[in-house]
Amino acid sequence: MSEEWPRAEHAKFGTDAIHAGQDPEKWECRAVVPLISLATTFKQESPGVLRHGRYEYSRGGNPTRECLEECVAKLENGNHCMAYSSGLGATMSIIEAFLQNGDHAVTGDDLYGGTNRYLNKCASKHGVEFTMVDARNPQNVRDALKENTKLVWLETPTNPLLRVADIEAISTLVHDYNKDIVVVVDNTFLTPYNQRPLELGADLVMHSATKYMNGHSDVVMGLVICRSAELKEKLTFIQYAVGAVPSPFDCFLVNRGLKTLHVRMKRHGENGMAVAKWLESNERVASVSYPGLPSHPQHEVFKKNARGMSGMVTFVTKGKLENAKAVLENFKVFTLAESLGGFESLAEHPAIMTHASVPAEQRAILGISDTLIRLSCGLENVEDLISDLDQSLKTALPDGTY
Repeated sequence: MSEEWPRAEHAKFGTDAIHAGQDPEKWECRAVVPLISLATTFKQESPGVLRHGRYEYSRGGNPTRECLEECVAKLENGNHCMAYSSGLGATMSIIEAFLQNGDHAVTGDDLYGGTNRYLNKCASKHGVEFTMVDARNPQNVRDALKENTKLVWLETPTNPLLRVADIEAISTLVHDYNKDIVVVVDNTFLTPYNQRPLELGADLVMHSATKYMNGHSDVVMGLVICRSAELKEKLTFIQYAVGAVPSPFDCFLVNRGLKTLHVRMKRHGENGMAVAKWLESNERVASVSYPGLPSHPQHEVFKKNARGMSGMVTFVTKGKLENAKAVLENFKVFTLAESLGGFESLAEHPAIMTHASVPAEQRAILGISDTLIRLSCGLENVEDLISDLDQSLKTALPDGTY
């Protein structure tokens, strides 16, 4: 691409992150910071007549949650956002809203382990068929579509292999086949700061807001964003009927986290790129996956999708399982823990931890090997992160042993 990459951030992104949905006029006291409304129920004007037409019972609508949802919708350049009690709560609600017994869905084959487990071990029990394909080739998605296909689910970049799907190409192929098929993109790894799937043709965007959107590793939450009023109506019904909603305090925390999203993501991307480049040149590392690197097989597609990359880096160590485990056990700055997207740097072993629920034969096909390590590069000094990787790799793989 001739255009400079990484590209400049979306105009007014930081301003929207700070101000969208936060109008002090919402509150009688004109609080600059949104209040935490803990009320479970709200006084009605008369039986069935709600003040402002929306507050009845907090499962169906809450003023604090509304501030968060308005802000997120703006950041994703959508019209509507629904918040849920977890990323999997959001996933479940999407499946509940758009699939029923006898329907078919197409998904990528490299998915977060919890998504894979839910789709294939829970949702499939209700008569929904899922076909998993390598979404790096858009034609694979198109070839998997059937007359009863109602939904396509993509992660890009994927978890944990950081594979990239062409959102625009896939959305076009799917909607040309049937405009009513709902294309969902899990945007957890990039956030709207780096990628806006609705602008590329997707119908729904979902996030595990537990990760970058909150950014402080202290809230579990899911988000779904759309433009269509029809899709929003179906999602809102499920949100109310099933009740997988977050607490007002959690909404307050994620809303607060969004205020620094643009600042955090810039640093995450800088640290991720520096770490990926260092690992790529390290003699103890067999391979590195980071879509921001020119060496990534889908780098050009990634540049079409995204304005930049986050702090997610996946690499394969030389040696065997015991060497990879030793790398993780010897970190002093990186913390050995699941999850990602917080201000602190984390490292994990997908085959043993986040993707242990994926059948071993599927992990082998995908390449989730015993020596694969996933990093979430935080906001620390990047020299400290690289120094930590250096000492840990040297400890786990002494000279002459690889």
